[in-house]
Amino acid sequence: MQNPISKLVVASHNEGKVREIRDLLAPFGVETISASELNLPEPEETGLTFAENAELKARAAANASGLPALADDSGLSVDALGGKPGIYSARWGELPEGGRDFNFAMARVYEEMKKQGGADTAKFICALSLAFPNADVHTYEGKVEGQIVWPPRGNKGFGYDPIFRANGDRDTFAEIDPQEKHAKSHRADAFTKFIKVWFPT
Repeated sequence: MQNPISKLVVASHNEGKVREIRDLLAPFGVETISASELNLPEPEETGLTFAENAELKARAAANASGLPALADDSGLSVDALGGKPGIYSARWGELPEGGRDFNFAMARVYEEMKKQGGADTAKFICALSLAFPNADVHTYEGKVEGQIVWPPRGNKGFGYDPIFRANGDRDTFAEIDPQEKHAKSHRADAFTKFIKVWFPT
């Protein structure tokens, strides 16, 4: 099958996420441009699942740009919190005075876990959606299981990476080399499924 994708929009304004997706796409020779570089508005995330929000963002970027668009919706699901913060992972970092601070979000997760007690188990979940302008959307989901650690450790990741340690690891996602993270993350899991379809060897 001939690959129909030579250029796509990474439908995100999160520079850490854009960088990670660009790194994952680099071996396939795909030219990427971010939604922020195109000054595309951020659509309101009204979905009730990671997949619904990823599809909504991909479709909006594809239709606005006229290019295929790849959107990711991902977050942290903590077992002791009944799966929260989940699809509201970024919103847990919203400050009363405005803006987002993931140090605040991580502390909020930890404080809520202390109140609830129970297991420290958690997982990162990712839904990756590819949309074509005014056409189909294709979605792939991935996850990685692990534990919440405290205090936060490392400065190589973003978001909740400093408090998440994958099963079998000693270091958090923010302590390990980005290439090592790319090989095992929730985004990598979803990406592997996406690559098998669109860039078959």
